[in-house]
Amino acid sequence: MDPEQFKQAAIERIPLRRVGQPRDVANVIAFLASDDASYVSGQVIYVHGGRP
Repeated sequence: MDPEQFKQAAIERIPLRRVGQPRDVANVIAFLASDDASYVSGQVIYVHGGRP
């Protein structure tokens, strides 16, 4: 299996139908560092597109 086939097979198993990008993680970090998350504590946040 070549890298492109591997990527396509992975995408088919991800509910959002795309691979994650660095900005996906950066957006979560920016939220957690913001005042909007001031009442968030002790959570596990998965940034994986809904993969089982």
